[in-house]
Amino acid sequence: MKVHFIAIGGSAMHNLAIALCQKGITVTGSDDEIFDPAKSRLERYGLLPAEFGWHPERITKDLDAVVLGMHARVDNPELLRAQELGLKIYSYPEYLYEQSKDKMRIVIGGSHGKTTTTAMILHVLAHCGIEADYMVGAQLKGFEVMVRLSHTAKVMVIEGDEYLTSPIDRRPKFHLYHPNVGIITGIEWDHINVFPTFDIYREQFDKFIDLIEPVSIKAGLSDSTGVLIYCDEDKEVHRVAVENQRTDIQKLPYVCPEHVVENGITYLTHSNHKTPLMVFGHHNLLNLTAARLACRQVGVTDEQFDEAISSFEGASKRLELVKKSDTCAVYKDFAHAPSKLRATIHAMREQYPDRRLVACMELHTFSSLTQEFLQQYAHAMDEADVRYVYFSQHALQLKKLPPLDPEAVRKAFVGDPEGEPNTDRNQNHAVRNVEVFTDSAAMVAKVKEMEWQNANLLMMSSGNFDGIDFAVLADEIV
Repeated sequence: MKVHFIAIGGSAMHNLAIALCQKGITVTGSDDEIFDPAKSRLERYGLLPAEFGWHPERITKDLDAVVLGMHARVDNPELLRAQELGLKIYSYPEYLYEQSKDKMRIVIGGSHGKTTTTAMILHVLAHCGIEADYMVGAQLKGFEVMVRLSHTAKVMVIEGDEYLTSPIDRRPKFHLYHPNVGIITGIEWDHINVFPTFDIYREQFDKFIDLIEPVSIKAGLSDSTGVLIYCDEDKEVHRVAVENQRTDIQKLPYVCPEHVVENGITYLTHSNHKTPLMVFGHHNLLNLTAARLACRQVGVTDEQFDEAISSFEGASKRLELVKKSDTCAVYKDFAHAPSKLRATIHAMREQYPDRRLVACMELHTFSSLTQEFLQQYAHAMDEADVRYVYFSQHALQLKKLPPLDPEAVRKAFVGDPEGEPNTDRNQNHAVRNVEVFTDSAAMVAKVKEMEWQNANLLMMSSGNFDGIDFAVLADEIV
């Protein structure tokens, strides 16, 4: 079997290419540019194109499939050639479904928590010796690649992104996986360049529920109805799950489990037993509960789950510890949406209640850099003692967005039309101001000047604050 990848250098695409190569499929690919780590990894597997660019002559009739990456344009010469020859053209999620349609598919959807919940499920299944294929959106410790496809696994665990499928397919990716077990962790408006209103965005999750299917006998598991696992603490998730009219699937709501925090360690407390965890935070405990319910569907007992989850260290860049001492800790997190900021800051506050918390976040995504969306960030950082927000005017230019006024950003985060510190009713104390930077070096310099005895630093971004080396920064302040 021969498969060609158009835009093979993407973070998801190159992992799928490697997974197919490991499965014994002949893989070729093209791209106009490829950067590390994709470049080195493709080279290691003999999949790096000999030269960059698009070469329609490589698209031949003997190809069994062409996989089209999101990076490619609709007028891509190789795509046009594949269409001319009448070849079967798949998007990334379409091909994942093609490879998993005879397996039990657990698909994790939601505006936040997808990667961590997926990672937790995979960690527990591996610990219990249950073979699983997977696709996850981040590199996980103990997993060589982000995609695994095999002939033998009966289960596939898929992180279900709601963003667009491909340049020629405008459906959300997670609509193409047809889950047997669907999970919705949270719903908060995102990707406003694709979903211009919150109602349109929320509607995608209702459609996701409609696409849940029974478990196929072909999976080698008992035939059963489809399952929806949903966060009942999230009012929008609750609304979508309850209002959906399907009666032929199981609906399993979940809330935060009972737990205690003792000496900086979070313990699950149930069935007269305490299970220590290496992760912490209300949102992580919610993700854990979703993972528990999913693992039950493939026969994992609660006792097995507790034993396995106690050694879970977290997903990359999800409240990831960079460095710590007895009196200071530095964490980095992928948080960028308002709900993610609130959840991550709250987790740090809950885990270290007696330490001063310095929170820095970068406006990096298209949505976060949009004037209309900024108001969603009101009070998102209130629980931090020091609050810094950074954005790059160059990033705005690259995304072809109008300039942002730092003062307007500050007012949006403070949550008051006049931008004045006000009273946070939930915390019952005066809210401190937000300082906005357009120069990351200036922000770092201010961080370094601080006293770090009995204080923590939290760096939040889906980028890297224009090149900050978090390890070097942590070395200097811890």
